[in-house]
Amino acid sequence: MMYPYVKRLLDLFFVLLFIALTIPVWILIPLIIFLQDGHSPIFKQKRVGRNGKEFDFYKFRSMPTSTPDVESTEKDKIKITPFGKILRQSNFDEITQIFNIIKGEMSWIGPRPPIPTQTNLIKLRKENKSLDLRPGITGWAQVHSYDNMPEEEKAKLDGEYVEKLSLYTDMLVFFKTFAYMFKKSPTY
Repeated sequence: MMYPYVKRLLDLFFVLLFIALTIPVWILIPLIIFLQDGHSPIFKQKRVGRNGKEFDFYKFRSMPTSTPDVESTEKDKIKITPFGKILRQSNFDEITQIFNIIKGEMSWIGPRPPIPTQTNLIKLRKENKSLDLRPGITGWAQVHSYDNMPEEEKAKLDGEYVEKLSLYTDMLVFFKTFAYMFKKSPTY
């Protein structure tokens, strides 16, 4: 199948285009984060990528550096900075993942990379071959998701993506992502 090679070229083309169109954002966001507390604007977290290989996943930092490392299920312990709330609501905290795309660890579209402790999700993705793909910034499961979706449903949707993998499916996910972003605004 030729599409995975085309997909990689498209990923790189759209990264360059995205950077060119958002240069002010790349200056302004890190500056505001740094001025808030004088620490690095980039947050790194281990995630599980293609073929189960772990990699450093990048995000703009939305929490103070003093925030303890908590599981995503412990949302009541998570402290978000005022600017961090804006970043998360706009999803601009995610744009640094283009560096993961450049490094070949991620794609624009694919299953979201799980944290290493999500062992059940990783196992299910291995079974349905979605772990064979580069993870994405957005994906089939994300545009069909709802809050607290069980891992079994996420993995099922990731498996559907593997079966439907094509330029058409990726374009569908791309446009549905914008509709999804404007449909709901997460609260923190």
